[in-house]
Amino acid sequence: MAKEKAVKEIEDLPGIGPTTAEKIKEAGYDTLDKLCSLAPHELSEISGMNADNAKKALDAAKQATTITYSTGSEVYGLRKAIGKITTGSKELNELLGGGVEARAITEAYGKFSSGKTQIGFQLSVNAQLPPEAGGLGGSVLFIDTEGTFRPERIEAIAKAADLDPEKTLDNIFVVRAEHTDQQMSTIERADKLIREKNIKLVVVDSLMALFRSEFIGRGALGERQQKLNMHIHKLQNIADAYGLAVYVTNQVMDNPAILFGDPTTPVGGNIMAHAATTRLYLRKSKEDKRIVRLVDSPNMPEGEAVIKITTSGIRD
Repeated sequence: MAKEKAVKEIEDLPGIGPTTAEKIKEAGYDTLDKLCSLAPHELSEISGMNADNAKKALDAAKQATTITYSTGSEVYGLRKAIGKITTGSKELNELLGGGVEARAITEAYGKFSSGKTQIGFQLSVNAQLPPEAGGLGGSVLFIDTEGTFRPERIEAIAKAADLDPEKTLDNIFVVRAEHTDQQMSTIERADKLIREKNIKLVVVDSLMALFRSEFIGRGALGERQQKLNMHIHKLQNIADAYGLAVYVTNQVMDNPAILFGDPTTPVGGNIMAHAATTRLYLRKSKEDKRIVRLVDSPNMPEGEAVIKITTSGIRD
């Protein structure tokens, strides 16, 4: 009697070959655990399998996976060890509970010239500091979708932090993404770079710019949101797997349904809203001041901080 094949990957499930597995992975279900969250009819729609085969595949996936439980105290102990990157502003650090957190996605949205990119530059320098100095002691992957990366700013901020500007720039790996496929594939293929170069911060500036320009109109919205969902989930996956921080900037639009108050709304819809661990709304104030509002956080109350964007970087 032939020995039953052990199920370790999606391709090992009954009724699923390489082509069907690829369809399932393209829909964002790239692990057995994720697959188990589907109902048979959902798997059938995604893969083209009939309902009976889909049910057999899901039953096999559930038998091959286990659920690991942790106590609240154990989770709390792990959270105490999570690193944070200082923003350069004591007031903003306090608003965030100590800085930009690793193993999480921090989103900053606001109108043009609100300071989103400048915070990204500051974090790209500060992430290279040792943990005792407010960094993560690692390198940076910077995905530039709008042509806004400026080495001159990194140089000035590094000098202000008493770091060697040349070494600081050498530790930032920049990808100029010109379309969404390039943006997404950079993250999909990032594992090797992360391990070899000790990447501790990923910056995407801006996350939605290319998605907005390529997927236009209501007819393209479904495809855009599906690709965006896959992209963000991969960002969270690498944050968890490698203990790194993810900082993304986002564009805004004016919501015509808001007649009173501030109509500024981040783009990306509910997928972006649910995916970001922490959301910051930046707006310009007088002179070089910016007001940073904490809109959403799982562990910190809403509040505001006032920062200054100086030649030396972000300051109180």
